Formats: sequence, structure tokens, C-alpha cells
Amino acid sequence: MTLKNALQVFESLVSKTNKKSEIKVYQEFIQIINSLEQRNLSAAEIAAIQAKLTAFNLESDPKNRIKFFKKALGQFKKYLKDYLSLTSKGYYSSLGIGLGMNLGILFGIVILSGLERSLGISLGISLGMIFGLIIGQSMDAKATREDKVL
Repeated sequence: MTLKNALQVFESLVSKTNKKSEIKVYQEFIQIINSLEQRNLSAAEIAAIQAKLTAFNLESDPKNRIKFFKKALGQFKKYLKDYLSLTSKGYYSSLGIGLGMNLGILFGIVILSGLERSLGISLGISLGMIFGLIIGQSMDAKATREDKVL
């Protein structure tokens, strides 16, 4: 399936539904495909992306369309991340916040255990989120400079 065909499929799906959650998924696919069309990709990269889109069988009519297309969107984003190192906007920031929160809980329990337990945990989570956000934003800025953001 070519990028133009996939774009037509999603544009027709947007016009067929009234559900906001479905429209959001379809529009995200449309945005990604438009972004890919504007990039200077090699013929091999385009062929690989088209093969992946064909493998998703996007023209089928599944019973639960929202679940089917959300899963396909997640797999497509993962494929673009692994194959072309392309990420969505804010990818590293959200990853950094999540990782920072988890490490912050550990830090709050182990290091700040001298304080009241809930205070140590909440302080650890806060510090972890801040550090994770700072690191994530710097990595997002680096990806943007290298033109690796969709």
C-alpha cells in the first residue's frame, strides 16, 4: 500500500465516523503519513514503510475498528522509531517523566527514609519528575535538531 493510498483510506475513515476517539487516531495516522511524504526518504525506506502499511491490512473492516487502528498506530510508531529513528513530539519528555517518577519513588524510600515516609516519597517523585523532564526535553531538542521528530 502506497503512502497516498493509506492517506486516502484514513481520510475516508474520518468522513465515515462521528466518534472523536476514532477521528483522533485516524488524524494521527494522516499527520504521520504527511510528515513521511515531506521527508527525503530513500526508495528502500519508502518501500519498507509501504510494506509495513500493507502488512497492517488497513483496508479491512474489523469489528472493533478503534481497537484495531489504535494497535496498528502503536505498531507503526514503534516501527518508525526502530527502523528510521523517528519519534513523535514529546516522546522523550514523557518517557523521562515516567522513568523519573519510578526512580523518584525508590529515591524517596531509600534515601529520604529519615523524613516522614509520605513526605520522602512525594519529594522523591517530585524530584524524579523534574530531572526526568529536564533530561527528556534535552533529548527531544536533540531529536528536533537532527530532524528525527514526526
